[in-house]
Amino acid sequence: MNIFVCIKQVPDTETKIKLNATSSGIDPAGIKWILSTYDEYAVEEALRLREKNPGSTVTVLSAGPARVIESIRTALAMGADNGIHIDLPETADNNSIAKALAGALKKEAKVDLVFTGKEALDDSAAQVSQLLAEYLDAACVTVVLGVEYGPAGVKARREVEGGAVEVIEASFPVIIAAQKGLNEPRYASLPNIMKAKKKEVKALKAADVGVSDADQKIRYKNFQLPPPKQAGKKIAGDPATQAKELVRLLHEEAKVV
Repeated sequence: MNIFVCIKQVPDTETKIKLNATSSGIDPAGIKWILSTYDEYAVEEALRLREKNPGSTVTVLSAGPARVIESIRTALAMGADNGIHIDLPETADNNSIAKALAGALKKEAKVDLVFTGKEALDDSAAQVSQLLAEYLDAACVTVVLGVEYGPAGVKARREVEGGAVEVIEASFPVIIAAQKGLNEPRYASLPNIMKAKKKEVKALKAADVGVSDADQKIRYKNFQLPPPKQAGKKIAGDPATQAKELVRLLHEEAKVV
C-alpha cells in the first residue's frame, strides 16, 4: 500500500506568542515549533497499517516554510519512510495548503490512503482534510476514532455530537482525519532519530504543484492579543472576616451579586 500522512508544524502550546510588525499574524522568531498533536495520531496509524501490510511505504508531506522540515524529520524518526516538503510562504491559507498537498500527491504513482489530523492545534480550522479530498476527488472521513482496513476500502468509526458514533464505509483512495483516541503515538527512539537525518525529503516549489498567489482565499489583518489579566487579591483575616470581605468585593467591585 502507498500510505501518505499530511502534517502541520504549529507553535508549542506553552510558547509565548507575539504579533508581527503588521499585526497580520504571529512573529515566528523565537517560537518553539512542534508537530501538531492530532497529526501524531495520523502518523502512528499509518505506521501501524504499514506493519500489518509488508511492502507498504509511509510518506509524510508538509507545506510551509523551510522550518517545517524539522517536523517532517520528527515523523521520519517515528518510523515514516520518506518525506515531501512543499515550500509555501508563512502566510499560506488552508486552501493553498490543501491544493499544494493535492498537487504533490498527484505526482505520486499511486495513492491508497492519506492520513491527516482532524485539525491543527494553532488555528483549529479543520478544513485541510476536506479541501484536500475535494482536490483529489477522494472520499474523506473526519474525527475518526477507529478504522477497519479491507482490500478495497475502509470502515471508519467517527465521533459526532452527543456522544454518538457514526460508521462510514469508503473505497480507496480515502482520507482519514484522526481524532484523539484512535491510537497511542509512539516515541521516537534515539537510533530512529539518527536514521531520520539520512532519510530522503523531496523538495517541491509552489509552482511544481500548481499553486499561485491567486489560490489564497483568506488574508488576515489586525490581530490583537487578549488584554492582560488583572492581578488577584488575597483576603486576610479569619474565615468570617474573609467571607464578609469576599461578599463585599463581589457586590461592589465585581458586581456579580
